Amino acid sequence: MEHRVLIPPVYSPISPAIHPRHELINRQNADWARNFRIGSPELREKLVGHDIGTFAARILPGGDEEVISLLADFVLWLFGVDDGHCEEGELGTDPRQLVPELSRLLRIAQNPEVAMLDDDPLAAGLRDLRRRMDQHATPGQVARWVDALREYFLSVVWEASHRSKSTVPDLNDYTLMRLYDGATSVVMPLLEVGYGYELQPHERDSTPVRAAAEMAYFVITWDNDLFSHHKESRGQQYFLNVLRVLEHHHGLKPKDALETAVAQRDRVMCLFLRMGARLTASGSPQLRQYLESLGSFIRAAQDWGISSRRYTTPEDPADLPTTFRETPTDDSTEPLDIPAVAWWWDVVPDEPAPVLAQSAQPASVGTGRGLPRRPVTDRLAAAGNRRRSCA
Repeated sequence: MEHRVLIPPVYSPISPAIHPRHELINRQNADWARNFRIGSPELREKLVGHDIGTFAARILPGGDEEVISLLADFVLWLFGVDDGHCEEGELGTDPRQLVPELSRLLRIAQNPEVAMLDDDPLAAGLRDLRRRMDQHATPGQVARWVDALREYFLSVVWEASHRSKSTVPDLNDYTLMRLYDGATSVVMPLLEVGYGYELQPHERDSTPVRAAAEMAYFVITWDNDLFSHHKESRGQQYFLNVLRVLEHHHGLKPKDALETAVAQRDRVMCLFLRMGARLTASGSPQLRQYLESLGSFIRAAQDWGISSRRYTTPEDPADLPTTFRETPTDDSTEPLDIPAVAWWWDVVPDEPAPVLAQSAQPASVGTGRGLPRRPVTDRLAAAGNRRRSCA
């Protein structure tokens, strides 16, 4: 099935940034993939050509270089699982076989010393990732990383169940599971590790901060659905994309589904800006760094999404945008009609966020290094001033 639509420039109010040693990080990422033989030889070379190291360098533009390399290798490993086992492999349509395979890998993440999967390249790569996590992260951060990996594995089994039955999920279920199957939550502990701090539970696990993180997941995954639509719609398993969901369950034409999805992500982006401005007004320096990293993650996914061979697919060129919009297509403060996420609006007041004084901007946190960046409060306030309702 092929639904050709022209993906427009998306609203992107967050400034781009990249670690100055991104080229080296990208080369090291390619070496790691080859040394651990991640995926089939064909898949491995595809992944190496996707510039995943530069993606990680954009997520943590001022972070510790070793942690950025760890993040890059982890993202490549995730694609090795997703592409090799789930989307392109036989297990991707057989949830009964996928569950025990992913459970074995999860056991490796929990206890890398267990005598299991000794000849499996993905297991060997995961053991290396866990060893490096132990070097850089606290025990609590490692535990959250493993827990997030469990959530991700659960979501890809859900994907496999739809592929096995050739079914399209409804919008609410798709939205809920997309928060996890986009492999966004598994990156969260590394946002802290990359800058050498640990966000305290009373902040990280509070309802507003959790909502802000989920808003970032939403924008990242909706953008990914837009940028990957060209590639996915040409495959045999085109069931799991927001455009497909909107067309199938809401009877929308491809152009209308595209406009609806763009409006949804724009409305959530505006909400994320308002939430970020409010949380930075009273949060700790660590929380402010965390919020800035969420913004960097969003922008990193956008810059990488419109430039990586993974989505531009030069052999069958995708007509992706090369620029971004400065204003949203939808800046309404009304909740989306999606029960799984409508509660976000309950924790963000409708009125504009306060303008923060210079003294309220975030201080340096941890040992992060890299390119100088505008503080998150400055960046979000500037973005909000473009359209008052996004402030």
